[in-house]
Amino acid sequence: MIDDKRLIFRFKQGNQEALRQIYDKYKVELLKLAVVLIGNKSMAEDIVHDVFVKFAESADRIKLTGSLKNYLVTSVINRVRNYLRDSNRHRQTSLDGAGFLVTSEQGPRQWTILGEQLVLLGKALSKLPYEQREVISLRMEMDMTFRRIAALQKASVNTIKGRYRYGIAKLRSLLNSEVEK
Repeated sequence: MIDDKRLIFRFKQGNQEALRQIYDKYKVELLKLAVVLIGNKSMAEDIVHDVFVKFAESADRIKLTGSLKNYLVTSVINRVRNYLRDSNRHRQTSLDGAGFLVTSEQGPRQWTILGEQLVLLGKALSKLPYEQREVISLRMEMDMTFRRIAALQKASVNTIKGRYRYGIAKLRSLLNSEVEK
């Protein structure tokens, strides 16, 4: 947190290296989140880049009182919501190339297995309602509390816990049916 505050301070003073460090620190996490929420790696990359461009343009206006990570996550989520609303396409999309986000020091066989598992998980997640997918992604990938997610989604903590619980149950059901095939 202190490191982020120092980076923000340097960034606000026009230090381009600080912006690069912020980008390098959060780009992979934000990209994974966007891919899970949107289901399209190319669009997810565009969204993350848009968020960082807007962030860079607003250096003089940023008054960060909380976590930089939470600020960037909120920006990505809002951009995803805008994209989904504007495109009016609530359709199932593929996760082609999403396997590249998996990191492992293991060999090709493990890469193949992990890639297949990621594709199955991506397909199952795409079948969930967006609100449940968002809650699960924020909780599991971004390690956000239910209280923070509730504030972000403008819903009660109990509603968020319900979305999480129903989403996980649906994922289990979908993934179990895939394993049995």
